[in-house]
Amino acid sequence: MPLIMVTGAAGFIGSVVTQALLKEGNEVLSIDNLSRGHRMAISEDTKFFRVSVGDGPAMDKIFETSKIDAVVHLAGLIQVGESVTDPDLYYANNLRDSLTLLESMRRFGVSKMIFSSSAAVYGVPNQVPIAEDHPIAPVNPYGDTKARVESALHWYGEAYGFQSVSLRYFNAAGASGPVGEDHRPETHLIPNAIKAAQGQIDHLSLFGDDYPTPDGTAVRDYVHVEDIAQAHVQALGALGQLPRRAYNVGTGKGYSVREIIDMTGRVCLADVPVQVEPRRAGDPPELVADATALKTDLGWEPKFPTIEKMIQDAFRWHRDHENGYPGG
Repeated sequence: MPLIMVTGAAGFIGSVVTQALLKEGNEVLSIDNLSRGHRMAISEDTKFFRVSVGDGPAMDKIFETSKIDAVVHLAGLIQVGESVTDPDLYYANNLRDSLTLLESMRRFGVSKMIFSSSAAVYGVPNQVPIAEDHPIAPVNPYGDTKARVESALHWYGEAYGFQSVSLRYFNAAGASGPVGEDHRPETHLIPNAIKAAQGQIDHLSLFGDDYPTPDGTAVRDYVHVEDIAQAHVQALGALGQLPRRAYNVGTGKGYSVREIIDMTGRVCLADVPVQVEPRRAGDPPELVADATALKTDLGWEPKFPTIEKMIQDAFRWHRDHENGYPGG
């Protein structure tokens, strides 16, 4: 039975990826320092280590005592705005700590990785939908850290025979059974729209209504978190046989912020109070995936492609977890 290390296992996507890997019959070793994740999100069917991937000696000890077959690396910070105001934090957590993890893997002969990347590597796209051969030109430190780890994985492959695939997520959404989205602070649109509809926050901040888009608000491609998790499972199973080192994970359909707000109101049966704010630094107007390669090379298809289903699942989770995960 393969033993898979999942870093960032207490996060939204990491916890759902862990569920999917367990369902496929893998053993999972969960890594998270719980700085942003939640212990309650980690499956009890895994062995959990509360440690940072940037703690080289601690990671060496884990690799030394566990026969790990592959690493699914999701640990990292994810807020674009925060990366612009505090780039040092992002280069330390997302880049330096990832390189420390790669060093530990190489020391102990572990050479397979699925890397959690992002559409942010593309920056402001020249064309939409965005295919994988689009130039890499991030416009914020978050995207730049992801691009740099992708580059490191390329060169580790050339020099050391590493087998890796970077999955460039667009916008993760939805929920999966007991696992939902609970960032603190929460900066993502759908959870905050739900909170506003439920009266948990006074209003939803809408950052920018003057973009060059049909309704003036930013357009994004949303993909269900369970579909993202399935992409990890399929990529891991095909590692070493794939023609690409990076794949987009999205549905190929974009929704504006206004469209998300309207749909959230319909799902929640309540108005979403909105306050328009200035644009956030580092936010491109439109990010929509061309996910043809993932479908062609892996046979991946999103099971839950509609935005209504994603918001319904998210709403159910937030309704049942009014204060998020217990214990902070």
